[in-house]
Amino acid sequence: MRRKLVVGNWKMHGSRAANAELLTGISQARPFDCDVAVCVPYPYLGDTAVTLSASELRWGAQDCSAHEQGAHTGEVSVGMLAEFGCRYVIVGHSERRAYHAESDQLVADKAKAALARGITPIVCVGETLAQREAGETETVVKRQLSAVIHTLGHCVGEMVVAYEPVWAIGTGRTATPEQAQAVHALLRAQLQAATPKAESMVLLYGGSVKPDNAPSLFGQKDIDGGLIGGAALKAADFVAICRAAK
Repeated sequence: MRRKLVVGNWKMHGSRAANAELLTGISQARPFDCDVAVCVPYPYLGDTAVTLSASELRWGAQDCSAHEQGAHTGEVSVGMLAEFGCRYVIVGHSERRAYHAESDQLVADKAKAALARGITPIVCVGETLAQREAGETETVVKRQLSAVIHTLGHCVGEMVVAYEPVWAIGTGRTATPEQAQAVHALLRAQLQAATPKAESMVLLYGGSVKPDNAPSLFGQKDIDGGLIGGAALKAADFVAICRAAK
C-alpha cells in the first residue's frame, strides 16, 4: 500500500509573517494520515526549516539548477538546498517549461542532480488544452517522462511524478477523477517498463485540487496524493486536502 503524499507549492507567494501563520495552522492540525510537505520560495527555506524541524512535516524548493556550482547567476544548486534540509524539489513545473523554456532534457538533468544529493525530485508532466483537444495527451506526457527515465537509469524509482494538466492549473478547471486516473495509469505503465519499483512509486495529481474534489481524486487507484497550488496558501483548505489523503 502506497502512503499518500500531499505537497503544497506556494509558488511566488508569501511573506515571513504570512508564512509563519500558515505553517502554524498546518502544524496545529497534526497528525495526518499521509506525508505532508511544503515547497516554499528560496528566501523562506531557512525560516521553514526552523519552524518545521521538530515535526514530521517536510519541506522543499520549487526548482533547482542542474549544475552543482559555478558561474550561473541567479541559480540555486541542490547542494545549497540540502543545507536547508530540503526533502523535495519540484522540477519541470509547467510554468518553468512555458515561461523559462525548460526542455525535457533539462528537467531530467535537474532530477538527476537532486537525487545525487539525496533530495527527491517531484517531476511534473502535463499537456496544454490545445494538446488535449488535439488528442496528444498521451504523446506529450510519455515524451516528458521518457527523458527523465532515460537520464535517471536505475534511479528512476526514487522520484515522485506529478501529473499536472496545464489547462487545469489556476484556471478553476479540474480534470475529472476518471480523466486524471487514465493519465496516471498510463504513467504507471510507462514506469513499469523502466523499473521494478513502479508499483511503489508515488504519483501525484495537481490542477485546481480543492477540499471538495480531493476525496474523489485521491480515491483513484493510481493517484497517490496531490501537488497543491492555490489551496496550499490557506491553512484550512490545505489541511482539509491532507485529511482527504488517507
